[in-house]
Amino acid sequence: MVKKKTTDLLEELKHKARRYSIKEGIFSSGKGAFGDYYLSPFAIAINSSNALVALLGSFSGLLGPLSQMFSSRLIEKYTRKKIVLKSVLLESLMWLPIIAIAFLFYKGILLNILPILFLIFFSLYVIFMNISGPAWFSWMGDIVTEDYRGRWFSKRNLILGFVAVILTIIASFFLEYFKSKGWIMFGFIILFSLAFIFRMIAWKIFHKKYEPKIKLEKGYYFSFSEFLLNSTKTNFGKFTIFKAIFGFATAISSPLLAIYLLRDLKFSYITYMAIILSGTVFSLFVMELWGKFADRYGNYRVLCISSIFLPLVPILWILNSSPIYLFLVPSIIGGIFWAGFNLASGNFIYDNVTPQKRGIVISYFNMLNGIGIFLGAGLGALLIQFLDTSFIKPLFLIFIISGIVRTIVVIWWLPKIKEIRKTEKFDSSKALKNIIFKEAKPTLLEEAHEIMSMKKYFHKI
Repeated sequence: MVKKKTTDLLEELKHKARRYSIKEGIFSSGKGAFGDYYLSPFAIAINSSNALVALLGSFSGLLGPLSQMFSSRLIEKYTRKKIVLKSVLLESLMWLPIIAIAFLFYKGILLNILPILFLIFFSLYVIFMNISGPAWFSWMGDIVTEDYRGRWFSKRNLILGFVAVILTIIASFFLEYFKSKGWIMFGFIILFSLAFIFRMIAWKIFHKKYEPKIKLEKGYYFSFSEFLLNSTKTNFGKFTIFKAIFGFATAISSPLLAIYLLRDLKFSYITYMAIILSGTVFSLFVMELWGKFADRYGNYRVLCISSIFLPLVPILWILNSSPIYLFLVPSIIGGIFWAGFNLASGNFIYDNVTPQKRGIVISYFNMLNGIGIFLGAGLGALLIQFLDTSFIKPLFLIFIISGIVRTIVVIWWLPKIKEIRKTEKFDSSKALKNIIFKEAKPTLLEEAHEIMSMKKYFHKI
């Protein structure tokens, strides 16, 4: 009887922790909507070179995973909650020097070195933001049950995505208004100040979130070199290599999209954000379907389906420069299939890794993925700087190269991976019908109702 009461109490604490996770995520989405989405446009606004803008993606890809390599072992000395709290606080404070850079640019002070200063503080921001990664990932794995992990994370992503879209649209109109008045730097200052405030609110919410105790058995740790040596022998190792090389192929072109839309096509901030966000909007409509599909048929199946379409995305960007086309075609296809790919990638790690090793493994996974992004973005920066072609725009050729490399990676590496969970047999003629119309278990319906009830998540914040 006592054991049952203890179990019920722990489940209630986990349930509340999941609710707080939604609350925290809502305000973190606000931070992204007012801040993260506008870092590349801000770099362009302070006259950073094309190569430096591309380097933002490169530095982000390397420094983030490097910081996670360091922080993954902090779990041995500190609670995961304490690690996340310290990291989020330092991350939040990095918005202050970025705001100061905007003010200096407005005053015409140190104009020549402001892009370099921004790169430095952006790098520190990325480091502090990623330190919490392994601890947060391990923490979330302990409060979300495996049986409905796909559905829960898809619902969380749906709510946070909806919030991010609304706030980012508001921010784009706000910034465009300030630009029309000649006050663009004040626009950035206000947006980045809001990003700072929203992240600090999320930091306060983290204090209330329950953390289950984690038991680290002796010998749980293994080095990065050991992980590399065995990577081709294990299913998760092969998946990690696939993700890293695919990240390399994606990063060749992805940091250059802002340059293409803002500098080459000269779109307004409103048009730019409408195009960028359209993918997010369409992903919201399919997020829950991807989650249900993954729970029923496996995350590997989702990876296979989404990987067929993602190599097409960079090529679709350059086929037509019409804002309507860019809003409807590459954004929709990219949004829908990146949603499935990213959801399945995260849950595939939970499927293949034991709870006590999640923190260390996610840091190694992100390290290899980060190296891939760093090299890919670095290659993109070199190509945009030195590539000179007469038969096609250099930027267009870079997007085509990215699409070709993605295709090669998918064809070569994806067949080497397999699903380890026991899943239902996939029948393409019945799968979609089952996902949409088959009745869920009552407990899952109750959980979905809890998650989708926005009023509850704003209660007592």
